[in-house]
Amino acid sequence: MKKNKILVNTNNGSYSILIGTGLINNLKKILNSYSIKSSKYLVVFDKNIPKKYIRTIKKSIKKKTIFLKFSSNEKNKNQKSVNSILNILLKNSFNRNDCVIAVGGGIIGDVSAFASSIFKRGIKFVNLPTTLLAQVDSSIGGKTGINTKFGKNLIGSFYQPSLVISDINFLNSLPKREIVCGYGEILKHSIIADKKFFVFLSKNISKILKLKKGYIQKSIYESCLIKKKIVEKDEKEKNLRKLLNFGHTFAHAYEAALSYSKKLNHGEAVILGIISACEFSFKKKLLSKIEYKLIKNHIIKLDRSLRLSKFFNKKDANKIVKFMIADKKNINNKINLVLLKKIGKAKFKNFYKVTDILKFTKNQFTNNSIE
Repeated sequence: MKKNKILVNTNNGSYSILIGTGLINNLKKILNSYSIKSSKYLVVFDKNIPKKYIRTIKKSIKKKTIFLKFSSNEKNKNQKSVNSILNILLKNSFNRNDCVIAVGGGIIGDVSAFASSIFKRGIKFVNLPTTLLAQVDSSIGGKTGINTKFGKNLIGSFYQPSLVISDINFLNSLPKREIVCGYGEILKHSIIADKKFFVFLSKNISKILKLKKGYIQKSIYESCLIKKKIVEKDEKEKNLRKLLNFGHTFAHAYEAALSYSKKLNHGEAVILGIISACEFSFKKKLLSKIEYKLIKNHIIKLDRSLRLSKFFNKKDANKIVKFMIADKKNINNKINLVLLKKIGKAKFKNFYKVTDILKFTKNQFTNNSIE
């Protein structure tokens, strides 16, 4: 299978995203070809990644490399984990020309990138996303962040990677649940920016979820392309990039309300958030009933069992909205939502009173079906 390459250009520099199979077999050669010729490497990797992939990385790099095993969950996405990385870099006299490599999902990427951004004001950072969710979302765009008791990703920075390497072979080791989670972000990108891509996904959802060659690589490539175009126009999320938060104000609140429990992971929360944002768009007469049904039926095909009522009831509404109020995208006493006008066209700057959101949230738990 051929390798796809996407070049991302931002005000703070440019970097490439490589998408293909077996890329880690030639990791050292790839790093050298992109002028990442460090004398020391710190590889932060998810403990659940099959050992054969870590052995391949060790064999390929060969130079002085420290490997740090990381337990990837939302509760470990914190300052303590960042400090662990910083201490290793400091004790081993890393400098700004050395490199941190993140091998894992979005949590490892976010924590490693944040540590890289603040170590000596910036060390080289390479992202090897191993989940579908990370390959199409968090590895692109330079957002880093950690969680606190006040909410998700409230502490972080914008720090672009030196290189992103998405090896599709990693996906073969993932359970279906993780593939579904990543597909949710792919679907989100199509909904907000490209109806033609949405149609492609609708026709080929089964093949994509089964990781069929060609279909999965095209889906990753097209999804990354959408995010790349938005990030290039608005690196620091001042305007257009806010579109990428479609469904996320709801999603982050759902995660926080469950204390980042394994019962609901980030990708699943995003899918639920997409449903909520589409329903709210429909209720506010922005989105037509026909297109609302198209999206919701697509999500039903994706995972019929994923419903808000499985995790929450009406009594949880106040807690959820409290976390929505704390969302970093709010700039006044109202809640800002990204809403949908039609498939392929979303809009930001939609401010609603807390009472409106609370009423809607309560109604979702009593009537979670299309009218």
